[in-house]
Amino acid sequence: MFITFAIARMDIYHKILSLFKGKSNNLFVQLFRYTFVGGLAFLVDFGLLFLLTHFCGIHYLVSAGISFIAGLAVNYALSKIWVFSVSNFTNRFVEFLVFAIIGVIGLGFNELFMYLFTSICAIHYLLSKIITTVIVYFWNFFARKYLIFTKDS
Repeated sequence: MFITFAIARMDIYHKILSLFKGKSNNLFVQLFRYTFVGGLAFLVDFGLLFLLTHFCGIHYLVSAGISFIAGLAVNYALSKIWVFSVSNFTNRFVEFLVFAIIGVIGLGFNELFMYLFTSICAIHYLLSKIITTVIVYFWNFFARKYLIFTKDS
């Protein structure tokens, strides 16, 4: 019984480790990793939005656009390194272009929902950003997964 328990623990340990280490084309692992990458990109985006709006006095929609682009750059770099194992594109410029186009569409969603939640629904711009981020997160992950990173590893 002890050996069975030890083997089960090792199996769980290896499954947890695989969430963080090594290449994977598993949708669950990629979504898990993308959540961390998206979280870090969100911190860059959210922090810059706050700094530009609160301390620099830039209008929240302009700040949201600038901060979103900074978050996009962080997201691309970390997605290439850690989340997605292979790309459908051999040309890195084309790959980044498609990644950026998906991001620009996400930026459009970002601006639209920021406006709707903040100006129409009268929600504070920082809370609007959190709600908007969840919506744009799912758009970005699935669009990138299925348009750029679907090739089998």
